[in-house]
Amino acid sequence: MTGRRELLEAARAELTGRSGVLFHGPAGIGKSTLLTALLASLAAHDRSCTVLHCSPAQQDARLPYVGLVDLFARVPESCLEALAPQPRAALKAALLQGTEPADDHSRLAVRVAVLEVLRNLAATGPVLLVLDNLQWLDEPSAEVLAFAVRRVEGLDIRAVAAERVADGEQPERLRCCPPDTVDVPVPAMTDGEVAHLVRTAVGADLPPAVLRAVQETAAGNPWYALELGRAAPCDVTSVGFDRTLPVPRRLRDVLLGEVRTLPDAARRTLLVASAAARPSLTVLRAAGLPHPAEDLAAAERLGVAAADVDGAVRFRHPLIGAAVHADAPEYGRREAHALLARAVTEPVEQARHLALAHPYEDESTACALHSAAESARRDGAPDAAFELAGLAARRTPGDRPADRADRLLSAAEYACDAGQLEEAGQAAETVLAGSGSARQRVRARLILLRNAGQALDGTRDLIEEGLRDADGDPEAEAWLHHWAAVRGLLCGELADAARHARHAARQVERAGDTDTRIGALATLARVRSLAGEPVAAGAAIEEALALAGGAGAGPESWGLIRMRAILALDSDKVTEAGEQVAQLLAGIGEFAGVEEVMATLVALTRIQVRAGHCREALHTAARCSRAQAETGVQAAPALYAAALAATAGGSAEEARSLAEQAVRASEADGDRLFLLRALAVLGQAELLAGDPRGAASAVEALQRVKELGEAMCAADPPLLHWYGDLAEALVVLGETDAAGSVLHEARTRVSGDAPGSVLAALERAEGLREAGLGRAKEGAVRLRAAVEGLRQLPLPVELVRTLIALGTVERRGRRRSAARAVLGEALETATRIGAAPLAVRARDELARLNAGDRSGEAGAGRPELTPTEARIAELVGGGATNREVAAELFISVKTVEGALSRVYRKVGVRSRTALAHAMAVAVIASGAAASVSSGDDDQVRPTVQAVTVSQPGRVRGGRALDTRR
Repeated sequence: MTGRRELLEAARAELTGRSGVLFHGPAGIGKSTLLTALLASLAAHDRSCTVLHCSPAQQDARLPYVGLVDLFARVPESCLEALAPQPRAALKAALLQGTEPADDHSRLAVRVAVLEVLRNLAATGPVLLVLDNLQWLDEPSAEVLAFAVRRVEGLDIRAVAAERVADGEQPERLRCCPPDTVDVPVPAMTDGEVAHLVRTAVGADLPPAVLRAVQETAAGNPWYALELGRAAPCDVTSVGFDRTLPVPRRLRDVLLGEVRTLPDAARRTLLVASAAARPSLTVLRAAGLPHPAEDLAAAERLGVAAADVDGAVRFRHPLIGAAVHADAPEYGRREAHALLARAVTEPVEQARHLALAHPYEDESTACALHSAAESARRDGAPDAAFELAGLAARRTPGDRPADRADRLLSAAEYACDAGQLEEAGQAAETVLAGSGSARQRVRARLILLRNAGQALDGTRDLIEEGLRDADGDPEAEAWLHHWAAVRGLLCGELADAARHARHAARQVERAGDTDTRIGALATLARVRSLAGEPVAAGAAIEEALALAGGAGAGPESWGLIRMRAILALDSDKVTEAGEQVAQLLAGIGEFAGVEEVMATLVALTRIQVRAGHCREALHTAARCSRAQAETGVQAAPALYAAALAATAGGSAEEARSLAEQAVRASEADGDRLFLLRALAVLGQAELLAGDPRGAASAVEALQRVKELGEAMCAADPPLLHWYGDLAEALVVLGETDAAGSVLHEARTRVSGDAPGSVLAALERAEGLREAGLGRAKEGAVRLRAAVEGLRQLPLPVELVRTLIALGTVERRGRRRSAARAVLGEALETATRIGAAPLAVRARDELARLNAGDRSGEAGAGRPELTPTEARIAELVGGGATNREVAAELFISVKTVEGALSRVYRKVGVRSRTALAHAMAVAVIASGAAASVSSGDDDQVRPTVQAVTVSQPGRVRGGRALDTRR
């Protein structure tokens, strides 16, 4: 039932208002499985139902009334005996209990008898007709059913049926079901559903290349996928240009029963067509086949293959072509490829056919294949390049081991481009274990380093071993120093990263390796940027771009353009950054490997979120996730991008879940760079909830960001933004002193050319802290300054956050008109840009504001409780101790004591008992306010924090308040 649950539920729903459901689709699509599941579901809900079932086979189609025999197998003899003599005799004859009905009168008597039996059964309870494999139902039985079901309207008789039809065709036996039966086409499975199905059936994960071959050949058909998956090899080299996916004999017998009856010429034409990448009549004629059109006409009559009006040849299903190819003898397949090698002109396909026609070691064939692989890579087809280079290595004669290793390394590099990490690793390991060349072993290690993705933490030994092999080879040493710099960057060892990057740049200057020098300068720029040196970072990027030949130099410039855009983004030049990355993505679309595309999509997601293009960010992050899925590896950058987009345009819950996954993936990789970002997004997602529990989780995540950043000596603008987020979370928890320390430290790190967004973020946190200390007016002043600063920048999400903060402070300070204005602006802006989580926050604040208006401003003039103070008051009022409150809210006992002191002061009480009474009064008042609201109850969320409560007759003298318990 993989991927079929929704379809099953839809069919069940249809049966509540209709008399029948007919599933239809091609063989193996899952019709009978759905029928069985639907029958089981119906039986579970109504065990009194009489079920009449038939499921004929192909060989039954010529046997008259066999369907009727199956249907009536469970009908009691008493039902037949109750019929009038003539219909009873006719029906018994049809059921092989008498002479077969021969004339029209007898056949009519059978129809009348079946109708009468159905009516009698329906008089005692519901009746369900289960008609599987309707395409094989014998015609006499079909005619009887068609007669009967047209006449049972008003009776409790339903039908569930299944019929095999060709793709895109309509069922022909709908007449055997009641007139209002709905026909339900069963769709092909998605690739993801096929992968799940095969994984479950096989009991293990197939290599990605093998699984892709199964998906392509099965084309969404579950039966085909299961059969292919069970027979599929677990060796990744068993599929590809020179090896096809095995098609089990059982499938071949089912699919090719009639094909095997075709003349030899037609079967040869089908074989050549199955071997061609893009078969057409033109190709078949060029291959020397004399009458391909006539041969295909014979195949079309059998529903196997056909040529369209443009001459393109298509098999009815991809599996048929694979079955034709697998069914041919080895010499026949080799002959077909030899014919095609002479017929096609495209270099890659020509090389493929050449290799398959000569499946043995041959240097000229290997050279042709290697040349075609390079051509495929230049054309932006890394998958084809990998396949061809691998073939070139296998065709290389054994007395040329160095050439074989070089070609295998090329195949590994192309596999990296294509995101086929397992295949790349296997090829590199083979060279590393067997090559006597130090330089080849270095290249193999470089592929393994690249293959590690973000998980470079454990590769120190690999780099050091490579440096020993590279000793005396400046170019090879530079390659490894560059990777050591990348590793240092990702692992947070910025000083080591800068040292290795400078060393790599010096080495390649001696060796004349411009590409590696460009890479070293790019890594140095990333280190400088993270260390808070944007000017030095920009200079390194511009130097690298000049070496690459400018922004239009092709692949060498792509990473540099992306880095330059991120530097612009960090400097609040959001529009400029967006234009650069959008142009880059449009330019690399057809030619870049998976890594390059993913990195660019992650950068674009960051830019779109800051630019307030929240809906677009969700789409970009989804594209990034799809690119990641192609690699079969859970990549932290893609998860980070998805989480970031969800904080802007999704939901807090989704953002939290994705961010937690990104954190785990970064930790597993040892990637501190993306761990910083993932933790920061997790903190932002937790803050979206606006409650103490979320704030406590946000503090935990953001405190780790702060500690990691300090350990790395990082000082880039995003880190200072995250300091502001940490301070905000601490304020929500009432930890105003700790928030002040964080903000003081952040201010010491701010340079004179700090971006305006950094200053606004810190000012927002300062304003919230002032309000948390009871200085609402001072807090509002700071927040208004932050708002005005952000109005000058293209950062609408940051502006909305700050407007909500200002509106909340104004509301709690009883400046309701000002609060309503800024919260209204926040809601309008958030809705316009698609910032769904912030729109929810703005609506909540407006609802609290409206609830306060409807309550008649009870307690006006007193400061309102913050969410944390309100929750603490609620718990203490319910009898919880300070330690219990701290455990519930994930905060310290000291924080509870400080917050409780403020609650006592705001509410106007001196003891826990008085507080409990005040809270009860507040809840009653809040409920009363809600009860008089008019038609907007879903927007009013009366809680303790939405009301201020005073205790009449407060005693102002006496001993100090005791809040320690």
